[in-house]
Amino acid sequence: MSAVCGPEAEAVTRGLGFDCHDVSPWLSIRPPWTAAHWTMPLLELLVLGGAVFALVHAVRRHRQGDSTNLALWCASLVYLFVIEPPLYFPEWFGLEGQYGFIFAHNRFTVQFMWDRLPLYIIAFYPMISQLVYELVRSLGIFRARGALIGSVAVAFACQVFYEVFDHLGPQLKWWAWNGDNRIVNHPALDSVPMNSMLLFASVSMGAMTYLVVRLAGGPRRGRSLAGRVVLAGVLTPPTMAIAGLPSSVFGGSEPNTTAQAWVLGVELALLWLAGTWIFVRHRGPGEPLAPFARFYPAVYLGGMAVFWLGALPAYLAAEDGITEDGAPIGNGLYALACFAGAGLMLAALYRVRRAAPATV
Repeated sequence: MSAVCGPEAEAVTRGLGFDCHDVSPWLSIRPPWTAAHWTMPLLELLVLGGAVFALVHAVRRHRQGDSTNLALWCASLVYLFVIEPPLYFPEWFGLEGQYGFIFAHNRFTVQFMWDRLPLYIIAFYPMISQLVYELVRSLGIFRARGALIGSVAVAFACQVFYEVFDHLGPQLKWWAWNGDNRIVNHPALDSVPMNSMLLFASVSMGAMTYLVVRLAGGPRRGRSLAGRVVLAGVLTPPTMAIAGLPSSVFGGSEPNTTAQAWVLGVELALLWLAGTWIFVRHRGPGEPLAPFARFYPAVYLGGMAVFWLGALPAYLAAEDGITEDGAPIGNGLYALACFAGAGLMLAALYRVRRAAPATV
């Protein structure tokens, strides 16, 4: 038995259609046309293209005198490499009792670390951080309301743009959660753990944005900037732990998942209320609209809409939350609300009065 393929990992990966014993410890490369589902190579293209587009945009802004975008892009990777290894291999860090085996990704074109880490996931972090930050910045919220309110708006924007992805992935077998993990993966909203919805989809990006803006934003350069970027990425996971404290009161060896669901639900509801209030009340002029903000958020949302349309027949035919091929479905109503919220944000982005001509 491999140290990285215990009984739980073996069961989850076999449900995805492969054996976790048959993996490379360093790097796996496969033809995209051999993917388990037609959406998988398209998802990789959508996310990897977005990350590269975001990097080009961040470098341009850095050259124009604002290092915030580039600092956030880089801090996202620091955060990734701090948070992901303990989640994939908690036994390596003495955290098996706190986390247990959480989930496994399916086999994508390029993967690392015993096939636990797809390349598109590495790209997803800087892509989504830039998407939501640039949307909020372009609306003029940071300039008008400051770093804290702007970061709350980022957390809410990330919730709606991230969850249209999060509630679809398990059904299309992009990844699979370990349903037997009662420590982290419950309570859940259908197939998606509520801890993931709150902490990973909102708190992480909101907190990291605030840290980057305060520590590394503006025209800073050189070694000082690099150190501040690393600090922002490293400090993001502790903020997630703090946000998770209210629900952890009802955890332990025999967690009260009903109480945890209520606590997490209230926190998510407060996020929706605060985020909606910020976006609705904002009336100031927006920032110049760069190509990344003008095109990519709409492309990303459109891509997710196509994936959802492809998954809809199996979703509607599912019985007891399970599709015919044995995959769990997400919460369609919540995903629909997120699509609506993201669409309204894009509508506001395109109709807001600009303070200056669009940049190139």
